Amino acid sequence: MTSDSATPAATASGLLRASPLPALEARVLLAHVLGWRRTELITRGDEPLGAAAVANYRALEARRAAGEPIAQIVGAREFYGLTFEVTPQVLIPRPETELLVETVLAAIEPIPYARVLDLGTGSGAIAIAIASVRPDARVQAVDRSPEALAVAARNAGRLLDRARPGGALQWLQSDWYAALAPSSTFDVIVSNPPYIAAGDPHLDAGDLRFEPRGALTDEADGLSAIRAIVAGSGPFLAPRGHLWIEHGYDQASRVRAILTAAGFVQVASLPDLAGIERATGGIAAPQ
Repeated sequence: MTSDSATPAATASGLLRASPLPALEARVLLAHVLGWRRTELITRGDEPLGAAAVANYRALEARRAAGEPIAQIVGAREFYGLTFEVTPQVLIPRPETELLVETVLAAIEPIPYARVLDLGTGSGAIAIAIASVRPDARVQAVDRSPEALAVAARNAGRLLDRARPGGALQWLQSDWYAALAPSSTFDVIVSNPPYIAAGDPHLDAGDLRFEPRGALTDEADGLSAIRAIVAGSGPFLAPRGHLWIEHGYDQASRVRAILTAAGFVQVASLPDLAGIERATGGIAAPQ
């Protein structure tokens, strides 16, 4: 009887050739198991692998084949050039959400010590990305999930300088604005809220099956969280403060209508890299 390490599949090259997964996914999982850089899968591709490494890879391969997201399997996802810890308790950061970060950074560019509120922070991706570029900014991030806030705090501790000039990024357990101090005011409020309508078939497909449902859907028409964020923003926005919200691919016109009806001016929607309107915002009307 030959050992695992003597079989053709017990090398990196052999495992990748035999994998039922798309090539990129297989490479990500194998590099994670081996602790190798992706280039090493080529340069060291014919090295014999130990039985434990092979077994670990095949276990992860089976999890991915069953549909579990890569980000949850490896416990990390890159966003805005930073690597965030990801668990089943938080939404997986997605490239289209980087549009929100860029938009907020543009809005606060002329404001020293800008005040930013991130509603429904999840992994902390938006708040931490903003703070990484603007260490002077005073960023407060809220989420109703203590488990999500724990992940966000760990990400901040690993990714941000603890001695930030503007003070530490602040985390708060809150259902939107409920736990904020009444005197709190912000130059920008930003949110990637749950915007998928209940009954949408996407909720039962792909990665979404494994992500926290409460971060994906409002269990209504997909706009109730957005309405709540817009309606509650008034007392917390500084004069001429900005509010920006991510939404679904077909919701831009309805979100613009919600903002306009609430008295916001210069309401606009911005396209992501695919040309889809993904973020809509406006400026609080002068009092």
